[in-house]
Amino acid sequence: MEEDQEALNLAADWADISQGLRKDLGQQAHSQWIKPIQPGNFCNETGTLDLYLPTEFSANWVADRFADRLSLAWKIARPDVRHVRILVNPGRRQLPELRLGNGGKPSRPANDSVHGAGDPLGAALEGNAFASLGQGSIGIDASQTFATFVTGTSNVLAWNAAQRMSAVEAPQFSPLYLKAATGQGKTHLLHAIGHAYLAHHPNARIFYCSAERFMVEFVQALRQNQMIEFKSRLRGFDLLLVDDIQFIIGKASAQEELLYTIDALLAEGKRLVFAADRAPQALDGVEPRLLSRLSMGLVADIMPADIELRRSILENRLQRFPAIDVPADVIEFLARTINRNVRELVGGLNKVIAYAQLTSQQVSLQLAEEQLTDILSANRRRITIDEIQRTVCQFYRIDRTEMSSKRRARAVVRPRQVAMYLAKVLTPRSYPEIGRKFGGRDHSTVIHAVRLIEELRTRDADMDGDVRSLLRQLES
Repeated sequence: MEEDQEALNLAADWADISQGLRKDLGQQAHSQWIKPIQPGNFCNETGTLDLYLPTEFSANWVADRFADRLSLAWKIARPDVRHVRILVNPGRRQLPELRLGNGGKPSRPANDSVHGAGDPLGAALEGNAFASLGQGSIGIDASQTFATFVTGTSNVLAWNAAQRMSAVEAPQFSPLYLKAATGQGKTHLLHAIGHAYLAHHPNARIFYCSAERFMVEFVQALRQNQMIEFKSRLRGFDLLLVDDIQFIIGKASAQEELLYTIDALLAEGKRLVFAADRAPQALDGVEPRLLSRLSMGLVADIMPADIELRRSILENRLQRFPAIDVPADVIEFLARTINRNVRELVGGLNKVIAYAQLTSQQVSLQLAEEQLTDILSANRRRITIDEIQRTVCQFYRIDRTEMSSKRRARAVVRPRQVAMYLAKVLTPRSYPEIGRKFGGRDHSTVIHAVRLIEELRTRDADMDGDVRSLLRQLES
């Protein structure tokens, strides 16, 4: 129990430190290098804290550039921390080492892009494993299948396109390019394609890696004068899956090799899938020929999950915890407030459940609010009453001045009441403050409007649909 509490304390401290570093370093640097860090073991005797990163590359990068900053931040947060070590996560899956030729010397594991067991981001490049990945599905996460991917209006196009890409019949488009912000499910779909393709083609040869891993292996082969072997094996795959293609930016030689590989595989009718956090045209530093290859098939967007999809994802996730009672108000709270990405949403649910189990408490709304302070503050977008009024007026096609007017026509009063209700739900403003924004109305008028809309939503499907639509617009 003491170890569990220590782990919780470290996690809480790290949440505060990470938030501060995000402000100092900026969102992009923080997401790429700081966010993946996981606090590990802490030795009370030596005062040494281990920080884990998923890959050797990222561990070395962070150690070179952020070690002093991390050490200082931890010493401020916990005086008992005297030393910080930046290491590769020891729980990552170890895969065969790269052997590019019969006489080639083994190099470091080709799949050190793993975020721990169950979340691989690379593939085995060793001899037969490189040439026939299908025999063991090496590098493909067994839990990330089409069956576990929850669909909604925001991702159904990408889901359908991914299924077509893995079907027995040849797809009408190739390559498939999945574009989505961090944590929206593009990596999940890459793994799902690999699983389904293997089910239809048991002897298929699949290569799955991140662009970073592609770069590492390319440079390795170049230094060892084994480019012929590297090219021949890379082009021998039936399905090529490359994640985070935006990280190949600026590497001219690697871009050229990827371009030739795409051309060779497409000429033989092979299938290619790429994923990135931006559209092909938005990839800076990529030569035009490669951009044209990436966008010549189908570019499928995965949009941020709306609130209905977020609810469905949480309910689906709860099936993994049949013995845990999670009240409906907690699910609604998480779905409504954690809206940046699906990964944070699921992580928030996991954190609440884990904390409740470790401390022998019941899952409750209060517990969720207390334990998810850092996540909630990062997700909370400040919606203003002016923004609400503007959106409601556009939705109901009335003039903006009607929000403050004295007119009592139903076509004006009902939208005004809806706007008051949304102002109370989506902003921290008090009833008197809301009233002042609506032409100086009394707080009792606002209370009446809020209660009326709440009641109408329970018995009027059209009103409930209007409010849901407005909520989606304002929270997106």
